[in-house]
Amino acid sequence: MRKRSCVAPDWWDYTTIDEEIIRDAARLTPADMAGLSREGFKVVMYDTLEEFYLAEALEYIEAWQQSSPDNPAGICGPIGPTEQLPLVARIVNAVGLDLKKHDAHFWGMDEWVLDGKPVGFDHPLSFARCDYELCFNRIDEKLRMPDSNIHFPVGDLDAYSRLYDEVRCVVMQGGQGDVKHWAFNDPVKREGKWIDEPPTPEEYRQFRTRIVDLHPMTIMQNARTSGGGNISLVPTQAATVGPVETWKAEKVSIWQAGNHDNPFGMRLTTLMIAKRIPDSAVPMSLLADHPNVQFNFYRGGLGACEVEMH
Repeated sequence: MRKRSCVAPDWWDYTTIDEEIIRDAARLTPADMAGLSREGFKVVMYDTLEEFYLAEALEYIEAWQQSSPDNPAGICGPIGPTEQLPLVARIVNAVGLDLKKHDAHFWGMDEWVLDGKPVGFDHPLSFARCDYELCFNRIDEKLRMPDSNIHFPVGDLDAYSRLYDEVRCVVMQGGQGDVKHWAFNDPVKREGKWIDEPPTPEEYRQFRTRIVDLHPMTIMQNARTSGGGNISLVPTQAATVGPVETWKAEKVSIWQAGNHDNPFGMRLTTLMIAKRIPDSAVPMSLLADHPNVQFNFYRGGLGACEVEMH
């Protein structure tokens, strides 16, 4: 039987995996991480935040440039990070990229859920509201795609999922949270059939867009990064894009500036993907089996896994 989480005993998470993996990850230097690229997994380092967020923004532009009415395409993007979003709008306006003419699409990867329903634009933490305020409302109205081409996992989740078959998802971006998720693909609760072992990678990859219960680490992280530490503001459920849709994306691009996960966490998932060690207690590690994954790091945010008292 695997050990219990030292953070949330009723859940699976990275504290339940083999100690040797933990030790190996903690020993990695930034140079070691950069050397972990392999076929299907690329590690890219950026020396400035300006270059980092510009490169992230350009993935939007490059995806939308590939779209056309007879072969629509788009990008799935996160909230966290958000710094790329105003840059996306500025580039679209500067180059005159006609997103209407291109029939370009955008998927938001998740949204908070309260009392079984997605939050509205009036909720201060609404992801859709953030996307509009930081990006879409800043794009010239003559260039912006119609609202019908901007999709969030709200309402009919099956319809949201089917769009990944109808429209090319050129790239799915994401960040990495404290619990090592992309989107809100958190580890599952330790209950029922998963009381003694977490889902196998094959079982976890069957999860589609769905409403999920959030791991306590995720709730605390979002309070820290988005709510000034006010945990009571953060919902305990969310609707999220699943592995099924993720594997329909031609590329998965994860952006880590050091704000959302810590030095150890960024090393852990890099190692597990590079060495092909998928474990659903570390959901990001399941991307070891995706054919085209890129990890993007701001070198200055990588820190070190050393004891330093504060």
